[in-house]
Amino acid sequence: MSLRVTAVERITLNVPFRERSRPWNEILVAEFGVVEVVRVRTNSPGLVGYGESLPHYTWARDTDAAAARAIGRHPADLMADDSLGAGLQMALYDVTGRALGVPVHRLLGRPMVRQWCPLAWWSTKMPPQVLAEEAKDALAEGYLAHKIKARPWFDVHEQVAALSAVTPENYVLDLDWNGMLRTPGEALEVLLELDGHARVGMYESPVLQSDVAGQKAVRSRVRRPVAEHYNQALFPMWMREDAIDGFVSCNAGAAGTIAQGLQAAAFNKDLFLQIVGPGLTTAWTLHLGAVLTHARWPAVTCLNVYADDLITTPIEIRGGYARVPEGPGLGVSVDEDALERWRVPDGFTPQPSRKLLDFHLGDGRVRRYAGIAQLFEECRYVGNLPVQPRGARLEVWEDDGTDAFDRLYRRAGQAPIWG
Repeated sequence: MSLRVTAVERITLNVPFRERSRPWNEILVAEFGVVEVVRVRTNSPGLVGYGESLPHYTWARDTDAAAARAIGRHPADLMADDSLGAGLQMALYDVTGRALGVPVHRLLGRPMVRQWCPLAWWSTKMPPQVLAEEAKDALAEGYLAHKIKARPWFDVHEQVAALSAVTPENYVLDLDWNGMLRTPGEALEVLLELDGHARVGMYESPVLQSDVAGQKAVRSRVRRPVAEHYNQALFPMWMREDAIDGFVSCNAGAAGTIAQGLQAAAFNKDLFLQIVGPGLTTAWTLHLGAVLTHARWPAVTCLNVYADDLITTPIEIRGGYARVPEGPGLGVSVDEDALERWRVPDGFTPQPSRKLLDFHLGDGRVRRYAGIAQLFEECRYVGNLPVQPRGARLEVWEDDGTDAFDRLYRRAGQAPIWG
């Protein structure tokens, strides 16, 4: 009997965040909690595959049309097609591996180079004291790398100092600005001071991605590696100018990720995989990392932000590394009870409460915003504010239902307010 896909089910979940990170995640990445699990059934009794993706944050959404394409086909016919959608592609690899009795990494066309992959704890924008508590949890759970989102509204020097106070010297920090240090001159003022901290491991996207000359200038002066998100159009210029040390590989399916990894290896550039989601996604990322020779920097899946990993046995993490599952397919089992526990209607979108954000610039000035999108836009694109002021902090005001809050929120929504 030839194996065939008989059904594709898409299950939408709203997975809760861990309590400490929840308030900060909800400010900007509330949509990370929406997880779509894809279940692929076949004509072989009991042979089922699973995948997952974040429909609001993915390189390719799963669609009814893609599911229809898979029906009646052997799962191996389509599994390498990156256009299918993240969850469906993952599920097809999973079910094919289970049918053959082999782990996914053996289906990727490359030899296995590591059985344990470095994995990072991830934190969004948070105050120094919250990051320090996060780091304590990370250490307790086997992590030795920590990616944090550096932003003007928190003092990155205070953040690094707080993290350094509670971690050993082999605990490594990836500081990610997403280009918000703007120019080489502004960036170097910050980075050269951070160079003196033992915990700092790399600087991710310190200046604008398109500023190849700026990246080269920064790299020539700092002691830590400079990383940038992979960009096919910019790749030749980066390599010609030797402007960066390595890449963030994201926004690609199996074939695309393998291609990025091979390009990095061809120029002896390190990279880390950034594919966001709970347990299934983390297992998928480990299989990819197992076959990419230069995936030597700690991968980021944000596994740690979820209160439920949606699998029956947790990913094993020890000494900063996660074990690549060796069972058939993804090598992990879905927690069916969790699928029912967190299920929500298709098309669900989280609706966080309204928030006023007060950006204290550290010099007595306060700038008030009606939500993070407005704050991000002014800091990232308008460029009137300092890129990384000392003593900066963010004060969050939740909607208390009063007319006074409503008036302030509406006023700030028209334009940011000086306090």
